[in-house]
Amino acid sequence: MTSLKKKLYVPLFFLLLTACAVGISSEPVNVHLTDAIPASRPATVGEGLQAGDVMVGLSFSGGGTRAAAFAHGVLAQMATTPIIVRGEQQNLFQQVRFISGVSGGAVAATYYGLNGAAAVDDFRERFLIRNAEEGLRTTFSPRNLARVFGGGMNDSNRFSNWLDQNLFSGATFEQLNRPDRPRIFINATDIFNRAPFFFAPVTFNSFCSDLNAYPLASAVAASAAVPLVFTPVVIRTFPENCNAPMPDWVAGAMDNPDAPAIQRRLAEAFTRYRNGDTPFIKLLDGGVSDNLGLQGFLLVRLSSPTPFGPITEQSAVRIGELVIFVVNAGRGPSGDWDQTISGPSGQEMIAAITDSMLQSTSRNSLDALRLAMSDWQRELIDYRCRLSSTRVRELRGNLTGWNCRDLKIRITEVSFDALDPGLKGEVEGVETRFALPEGQVDLTIRAGRQALMRNPIFQALQAKYGSGN
Repeated sequence: MTSLKKKLYVPLFFLLLTACAVGISSEPVNVHLTDAIPASRPATVGEGLQAGDVMVGLSFSGGGTRAAAFAHGVLAQMATTPIIVRGEQQNLFQQVRFISGVSGGAVAATYYGLNGAAAVDDFRERFLIRNAEEGLRTTFSPRNLARVFGGGMNDSNRFSNWLDQNLFSGATFEQLNRPDRPRIFINATDIFNRAPFFFAPVTFNSFCSDLNAYPLASAVAASAAVPLVFTPVVIRTFPENCNAPMPDWVAGAMDNPDAPAIQRRLAEAFTRYRNGDTPFIKLLDGGVSDNLGLQGFLLVRLSSPTPFGPITEQSAVRIGELVIFVVNAGRGPSGDWDQTISGPSGQEMIAAITDSMLQSTSRNSLDALRLAMSDWQRELIDYRCRLSSTRVRELRGNLTGWNCRDLKIRITEVSFDALDPGLKGEVEGVETRFALPEGQVDLTIRAGRQALMRNPIFQALQAKYGSGN
């Protein structure tokens, strides 16, 4: 009888905990845009390009500190790769014009966007070898399980406070808005509207909130808020007396059933924000919608009203090539349960299902970006070739070396697949956490450097610009 009671009481105990669990929520920190839309850097990239320049874009995947360390290795290698630009020695990092990131990749993207090349020197010490999980609940005790059923094991403010105290020092998007830094795209997921959420002026204008005043730490925490481990980051909308203009593409996507899926999802979400149907936006890990962090830049391009956006008209006739490095710290299959009839275990099955979903959305995003960039290259060339010589001279400065068709847009993936088999096996064993042993951090940084150096497009850039050609 006693044994039977225990069998009955244990699940009853968890049921009671679940029933009593109260959802934890974080108070929104965004503020109402009461005045005119604040002056902010327009949604353009590549300002200041000169004739024939190469423009580099980066996207950093999710994957906790493993992803941040892999991204850091890539950036550190770029910063030590000398190239010749217009007769002057520079490095490849100086050609980076935008970085898009999600989760752990968003930490690296935002810190580099805020600090530029100086981040190469201290990101490892400031973040990678630190325990960003200190103060977080990470064990599944009965009480923590109750918190999970209540919406999340940890209040999302815990992580954002740690990031602010140790990395961002109170910085807001206003400090990120600098013409001498790469444009940064931070990606999260609006879980109620089942839509990507981008921390960009166009998004915040849709519900009349001031992006410039929003803390970077809160945005990065939203991008990294793993479901159930964290409660959602909450943003308040202000639909009352909201007169900020909505972009034309929103109405166009709502009226067009054949509009790109990402545009339509965003248009529907923006409309709900504006008309008051969504008074509180609930944000979780951007990897839920796209673990490669590609959709922010993809939306900016698809939503541009010009054939050259999001680069400027001047840059459109000056750019020689655009290379987007997709830095993917995702891991391949693991375990040995495919070798036996039995298995997987419950834990292995959950991990496999999660990885399958993340990789599926990532592949779809990468395919969509490749298609969009192919279309954009064609549209840019057509636009350039329709310009008069007089207009080209106005925008470009001269006609020396001008060839309207001399333009390439290339996308290339930097992943663990390029590594030596031994190094690949080791780095794929690194967990997806925000606290890693120092040895694993350095291993993953080394992997990022090696994967970039073995990338054929990186090697082609070295050959072309390193020789001064």
